[in-house]
Amino acid sequence: MSNEELIIKVLAEEGNMRKAAERLFLSQPALSQRLQTIEKDWGQQLFIRSQKGLSPTPAGELVIQYANETIQRKEEVFEVLHTLTSKVHGTLKIACATIIGQNWLPKVLKDFVTLYPEAKIQLITGWSSEIVRALYDGEAHIGIVRGHTDWKGPKLHLFKDTLYLVDKEIRSLEELLQTERPFIQFKSDSTYYEEIQQWWQKHFASNPKRQITVDQIETCKQMAVNGIGYAILPSITLTGTEDVHMMPLTNDEEELELTRDTWLIGYESAFQLRQVEAFVDIVKKHATLLR
Repeated sequence: MSNEELIIKVLAEEGNMRKAAERLFLSQPALSQRLQTIEKDWGQQLFIRSQKGLSPTPAGELVIQYANETIQRKEEVFEVLHTLTSKVHGTLKIACATIIGQNWLPKVLKDFVTLYPEAKIQLITGWSSEIVRALYDGEAHIGIVRGHTDWKGPKLHLFKDTLYLVDKEIRSLEELLQTERPFIQFKSDSTYYEEIQQWWQKHFASNPKRQITVDQIETCKQMAVNGIGYAILPSITLTGTEDVHMMPLTNDEEELELTRDTWLIGYESAFQLRQVEAFVDIVKKHATLLR
């Protein structure tokens, strides 16, 4: 059955019951009955029947205008719905480890907003435990965390970056036992601090002679770059332009093995969202460059 607005539109365009019935794939008696029902619903005669065909009444002209506008609006909505399925819209909610949010994610987001300008982004940064909590609480679609993760849902390994000992003066790891320079470390709720302690104990018989603890990794880096002491920093924080000596804490024999993994995590339902799918594709391309 044809809908009411389409029947009125076709009757107005054809001005003839027979031709209108043919377009609507209805018999003339069935179309006449539908028109009577429509006019009864509106409480007005919409068309005058004559030997010359159908002529709209003043009331009919108003209803014809309404029918045309309704059909046009429906078509516009269908176009928007099609666009929603073929383009990336909506809000992408990301919870990201601070170090990634500062040093790696901006390049990823630049590509994302360039390709999908109609999408919106909400970004939360913090410690990895805070990222997981944001996912549990529904504050983020996906999370990017560092180090070991116990996440039971879908997770994608992005990259492993080497940790470096960074200092203005020290040129080799052997100098660490003799130096009076302080070891600068930053606070973290993850296993980062513990992993560094275990690595140190594995390779040295005693603790650093002097230590300084700061609250942010960027502060730690700037203190090392400015010659206050030495630090152990992941490669993702180092551009290569820093005027310091950089000693990787890993080699082919894994005698000095200290690296840091980065993971993309989230719930299965979130990975099915168009904006998340698009973001993950870009993330994978950027992560490949670091492997």
